[in-house]
Amino acid sequence: MTENSNFSTDFETFLARPLLARLGTANTETNQPHVTPVWYLWDGGCLWISVYSSTRKGRELLANPRCSVVIDVEDSGLSLKAVLFEGAAELVTGPNDFMRSMFTRIYSRYLGPDGVLAAEPQEWIHSSENLLVKLTPEKTYTW
Repeated sequence: MTENSNFSTDFETFLARPLLARLGTANTETNQPHVTPVWYLWDGGCLWISVYSSTRKGRELLANPRCSVVIDVEDSGLSLKAVLFEGAAELVTGPNDFMRSMFTRIYSRYLGPDGVLAAEPQEWIHSSENLLVKLTPEKTYTW
């Protein structure tokens, strides 16, 4: 595992794949870690994730923005590639046009340009409960 590794081309290509990320948060009262799969968008400097404010991960990020995100894939056997980001998330709540644009970009990565137009992702995009998480990594580990 390497901190702040510079495997730039492979790194960017890896993060461009529509893989599941796992977002780790912690309960501020019990310190209990909580890890959930999420969709993401990497823009070259920040990781963007959408979360609903009523979910456990949303509530925990509102109370404690410190989080970790791992994106990994096992190609075969012991061939594991991963990126781990750590830092304090910023919860973006506006402007609405920007948020809807980012939600659309995130969901389109996984659902495609036509799939994102379906009723359910459109509900997510326009929900007032949907928060945009911006993680500018303080530490990045790769392996």
